[in-house]
Amino acid sequence: MKKYLSFFFLSGMMISAFCGKATLIKVEGMIDNGIAFYIERSIQTAKDNNSEVIIFEINTFGGRVDSATKIKDDILNSPIQTVAYINKRAISAGALIALSCKKIVMADGSSIGAAAVVDQAGEKQSEKTQSYFRSEIGSTAEINGRNKEIAKAMVDEDIEIEGISEKGKLLTLTSNEAFELGMCDTIVHTDDQLYSYLGISSSDVSVMTISLAERIVRFLTNPIISSLLMTLAFLGLIFEVKTAGWGVGGTVGIIALILFFGSHYIINLADHIEIIIFLVGLILLLLEIFVIPGFGLAGILGILAIFTSFFMTLIGDNPSGDDLMNAGATLSSSFILSIIGIYFMTKYLPDSKFLDFIIIRNQEEKGSGVKTSKHLTELTGKSGIASTDLRLSGKIEIENIVYQAISANEYINSGEKVKVSKVEGNKVIVIKNEE
Repeated sequence: MKKYLSFFFLSGMMISAFCGKATLIKVEGMIDNGIAFYIERSIQTAKDNNSEVIIFEINTFGGRVDSATKIKDDILNSPIQTVAYINKRAISAGALIALSCKKIVMADGSSIGAAAVVDQAGEKQSEKTQSYFRSEIGSTAEINGRNKEIAKAMVDEDIEIEGISEKGKLLTLTSNEAFELGMCDTIVHTDDQLYSYLGISSSDVSVMTISLAERIVRFLTNPIISSLLMTLAFLGLIFEVKTAGWGVGGTVGIIALILFFGSHYIINLADHIEIIIFLVGLILLLLEIFVIPGFGLAGILGILAIFTSFFMTLIGDNPSGDDLMNAGATLSSSFILSIIGIYFMTKYLPDSKFLDFIIIRNQEEKGSGVKTSKHLTELTGKSGIASTDLRLSGKIEIENIVYQAISANEYINSGEKVKVSKVEGNKVIVIKNEE
């Protein structure tokens, strides 16, 4: 399934058909799972094009640890010669990616290092997380013949190396310092000097860029956009629970869920387990909407299952403390926005023209027995019976005629007595008849 879904997103990509001796992959901006997916695809393209060398042009301040680790693994597993070209900077996760390559070329004035794991506020993460990343960057440097202690000093300010790193300060190397210490192989001033060093010309290089489809996936997996998609999903589904039948709310919710899970599934954040948990939650919600009266255990379990699937999708594989905190913050912000949305929905929506537009235009429903009328104001004060549950909206029967109606402020079960409190335009608003 993932193969077909990936093909759908990638089918519109403009991939160069030129089969050069070298493939240049740009590694720019935040290191996230969208970049990891793009690099994985680009390495495969280089294999298909029979490239002799892959050049990773790096200019980044870092990003997600799990994404950088995945990129590192893809580079180390590549059968093609790999070269890191640090054009401006390889900071934090960028340093790990650079050290994964067999050769490192630095542009004059570029830098590498400062690889401590920090959160979005710049606060250092737990020792457990630091230890993991320190080990990763040290072993990666060692595999490619670099000094692992120098690499570790980029992560841990407590590592002191005489004449190189001072205790209490993270190590960051300039291009000249890196060359003198053997952490890069040469320094160049222009791209042509890089190509000359590798024994190729610019005409031998096929440049890979992020496709439109990958940009869309990267946009959808951005924490802010993910939070908005989850909020739309929550509001849409809860709105559907509170209204009769299936309508705009449920449709919007399902579209938001497809965009959220589809984009994360493509970049391997969502897997079968997350999808299954989500589907179980969705089925429970659908049972609550169409089968089980009221809003009870099935609805609560459904929402909890969907929350769980969201959280598991956001953290990805081998999450760091920062990833867990970011996932929690994204989910919490979405939940808070949903609560605010639900409050305004229940407080103001019953009296809004918007609800009248999406739920009860009061057009005749053929074969449903619903009666439309131009004189609904005559119903004010009349009593009747709820012919369906009113979960915000539903149907009532007055004098053997069925009308679409809205509950003013509470849930009304099918069969309960109701009274029309007021009519606004085409909206018949009812309350429970306690008489």
